Amino acid sequence: MPHITRLLTESGSPTVADLVTRVLVAQPIIDMHTHLYPPGFGHTGPDGLMLWGLDDLVTYHYLVAEVFRAVPATKLPYAQFWAMSKAEQADHIWKQLFVERTPLSEACRGVITTLSKLGLDPGVKSLASHRQWFREQNPNDYIDHVMALANVKSITMTNAVFDDNERACWLAGIAPDPRFKGVLRIDPLLLDWPTAGKKLSAWGYNVEEALTEKTIREVKRFLNEWCDRVQAIYCAVSLPPEFRESPILEMAVLPFCEERNIPFAMMIGSRRGVNPELRDAADTGGLADIRAVTSLCQRFPNNRFFVTLLARENQHELAVAARKFGNLMPFGCWWFLNNPSLIDEITRMRIELLGTTVIPQHSDARVLDQLIYKWDHSRTILGRVLTEKYQDLLAAGWPLTKAEIERDARQFLQDNFLIFLGG
Repeated sequence: MPHITRLLTESGSPTVADLVTRVLVAQPIIDMHTHLYPPGFGHTGPDGLMLWGLDDLVTYHYLVAEVFRAVPATKLPYAQFWAMSKAEQADHIWKQLFVERTPLSEACRGVITTLSKLGLDPGVKSLASHRQWFREQNPNDYIDHVMALANVKSITMTNAVFDDNERACWLAGIAPDPRFKGVLRIDPLLLDWPTAGKKLSAWGYNVEEALTEKTIREVKRFLNEWCDRVQAIYCAVSLPPEFRESPILEMAVLPFCEERNIPFAMMIGSRRGVNPELRDAADTGGLADIRAVTSLCQRFPNNRFFVTLLARENQHELAVAARKFGNLMPFGCWWFLNNPSLIDEITRMRIELLGTTVIPQHSDARVLDQLIYKWDHSRTILGRVLTEKYQDLLAAGWPLTKAEIERDARQFLQDNFLIFLGG
């Protein structure tokens, strides 16, 4: 394999930036964390869990929050907005954020990128013609189309077993879809044991409010049965910034994960419902205490922890912690960190501290179509950071090759996740 330094001296050879871009575009992605579902979970109506298409894309809750800045609730009350049909909400958002204002925010730009990549004109004043195009799409085939455009080879779901709607789908016997991998999401188990325990009892698990040996055994039985049902590749929970410790996590969940040899994912920093009128857009974030993470990594060395944190101020400390604990894998830029300037900063810092041993991004997509823009934008940022780092290596005398760039891309976008899953 010729060295890049040699290639750069040849006439017509690509620049480092061009080569990195080509390699990243060609590298298939395993998306390790999304909120996406196949059609079997319902793809129409208010109870459908598969969100896809124009109106779901435009009414994404980030855009709902943004439109209430453009037209505040004093002019359009929340109740009036929520009484609209989804198409009416989308028309309102489109008019206010895309027609009467320049769509500069990342959430707006994502819609523009998605429509453009789908071959649709993003500059229309009305969404009517685009709605017709989406009505003509078959949901199952459309998944393949979107995955091909995004070059995503596998989608990891988030399966909230305590959500009655999703639980009913699983109990009805959802057929596995090889494009989607399951993850058992168990927030209430850690955050509200009295309520979760009552649910477990109603579902036939012999638990008590006290964490007795019997209760721990039954919680593990619950986890085992539901991991089997959803074919979960890891367990996950979203935690508030105040999270410090959890007896049920340490007594039941982590021992279960060790026995089953699956990682545990912690997404820390979410503060729920600060403005309930915004519904899904109501949440904000806060500063976490990394000592809660390092304590678990130290006391449970046989467990593996995927960790992402919501506060920008936590990112450096998390990367430093990962240098001390091989069972800690930082991943992605979550929620409000999923903006280009912050992704660039965080990715650059992580690579400088951890080299190629991180998972730089996950899509966190809630609408299928978002895979297109989230990975398009993230590839661009990762490419910019890697180009700079490769140029630094070349200047220092490292004989970089195309094969090394391809290996790095595969590790960042696929292998690091798969290897950490396997232990």
